[in-house]
Amino acid sequence: MQTLVDHHGRSFPYLRLSLTEACNYRCAYCLPDGYQANGRPVFLVLEEIRRLVRGFAALGMSKIRLTGGEPSLRKDLPAIIAAVAAVPGIRRIALTTNGCRLPRLVRGWREAGLTALNVSLDSLDAARYLDITGHDRFAEVTEGIEQALALGFEAVKINAVLLRGRNDDELPAWLDYLRERDVALRFIELMQTGENREFFERHHLRAEGLQRQLLADGWVLRPRAADAGPALEYAHPDYRGRIGVIAPYARDFCAGCNRLRVTARGDLRLCLFGNFGISLRPLLQSDDDHDALVAHIATQLGLKAAGHGLHQGLTGITPHLASIGG
Repeated sequence: MQTLVDHHGRSFPYLRLSLTEACNYRCAYCLPDGYQANGRPVFLVLEEIRRLVRGFAALGMSKIRLTGGEPSLRKDLPAIIAAVAAVPGIRRIALTTNGCRLPRLVRGWREAGLTALNVSLDSLDAARYLDITGHDRFAEVTEGIEQALALGFEAVKINAVLLRGRNDDELPAWLDYLRERDVALRFIELMQTGENREFFERHHLRAEGLQRQLLADGWVLRPRAADAGPALEYAHPDYRGRIGVIAPYARDFCAGCNRLRVTARGDLRLCLFGNFGISLRPLLQSDDDHDALVAHIATQLGLKAAGHGLHQGLTGITPHLASIGG
């Protein structure tokens, strides 16, 4: 089996695959005006997804994260999960969701083969949650997380975007939440995109302060698995849960990059904030194109840059995080 290694010595066992650009939320940091369809988008269909994942698996990919937009909006999501799970070499299938449909659907996803789940929950206060997301679905999301914790997933994680003046005082509440729950909380530093500059300037909060506080309070940095995401994860003997910090503005953040992205329309994105996409869709129309697909992916990896340009305010062609499953 081939392996994906770029010119900077980084290997890539992890693919983030967007299933749709559509989202039913209006999160203040991403889609404050809601999702606006541009024409009638045609996203990758089941057979294209199967061929795509098979191609990446041939290059050593073992972990697939299904993202959106909001992937639960796809009615064929259980079939997609099952198709990905059936590809030889794929060992972990994760899903990132806003969680509003978890109570009704999470058991079916688990039965289809999903092994890990990330749920967005930017606040433990229902009123703040409504203010940030534009939806009064706090009860459904938290109920769904409790259901997921009982289903035997390898990992259940919660994503919370750090927002200055909106939720940056909630660490004590989160610590109470984590004390008895086997869940990993991910604090994500707000990232600037093409459409959120004003919001970013008002609410961006550097994650280093949180990391210093965790260390001072006795939290210990855990070793990072080869196929783990970008979070630095901390553990504490007094808490069953863990805390992860994703700090894209931190020094050397990109040195540990181990994931590639494919958009819902089949474009390979070597970086979330890159300046171009590489269309793979023409090679997803027939099983006969498998070898050509594998060769094309391997060749394109040579174009991956050493790092992003966020420190210079360069956000590439990403207008908002929902467009590529941020």
